[in-house]
Amino acid sequence: MQRTNYFIEGLQGAGKSTFVQRLSEHLTDYEVFHEGDYSPVELAWCAYVTEEQYQGILRQYSSIREEIKAKTVAEGEKKIICYTQILTDVPAFHKNLEKFEIYNGNLNRERFEKVVFKRFRKWDGEGQIFECSVFQNIIENQILYLMMTDEEILDFYRRLGKILQDRPFKIVYLNVEDIPGTIGAIRKERADDAGNELWFPLMLRYLEESPCGKRYALAGLAGLVRHLEKRRTLERRIINEIFRENAIIVKAREYVWREIEGLL
Repeated sequence: MQRTNYFIEGLQGAGKSTFVQRLSEHLTDYEVFHEGDYSPVELAWCAYVTEEQYQGILRQYSSIREEIKAKTVAEGEKKIICYTQILTDVPAFHKNLEKFEIYNGNLNRERFEKVVFKRFRKWDGEGQIFECSVFQNIIENQILYLMMTDEEILDFYRRLGKILQDRPFKIVYLNVEDIPGTIGAIRKERADDAGNELWFPLMLRYLEESPCGKRYALAGLAGLVRHLEKRRTLERRIINEIFRENAIIVKAREYVWREIEGLL
């Protein structure tokens, strides 16, 4: 019997990383994939490049050539560079590699969906735990950059659901009920020792500079709350209409672990 795979999902600040850690301690023989890792299904914080592009990157950043090679995985005709795992002070390295991600509108809708579906079709894992690999990065890109409607996104997930229908998986959705309160908490948690905020300014820039953010004037805390409320509603709808039989919904940051264990 195949072991169940777990996709841990939820809005920013829902406590996904903490939940993944707790789950991995419970399922000690499982393989864990965090954001930025090489993953068989997700490409967040990774550059997705052709061989020609890869060789160009190695030439451009010859001083860290070996570090790049050590964080690169060949996948068919593509190379996947886990570039955020490379610690370097080479000017603009991370910013330039970001341009090769599949997110942030770097690919049009057709090419984006082709890459995502291809990798999920190829995936045949078991006993694996994934941090935000089904919703967060995909939906953010669809809403903010590809400007897809709710119905278009639902159609995407119906097709993804068909790909996954015979796979052993569960989505654990950490539901954030108080979005403003959660944002306030993570603004404090993700600040440096001097109290300088690190996450919040980057998140606002990401939102405000996106095509959706500009069109609908999504700015500041109010704009972020508005966006995340929309995302939460859409994600809950996707679960209810498509993944109901494969989903567990728990209250973010307020669950009792021994009760969760009985649901897994």
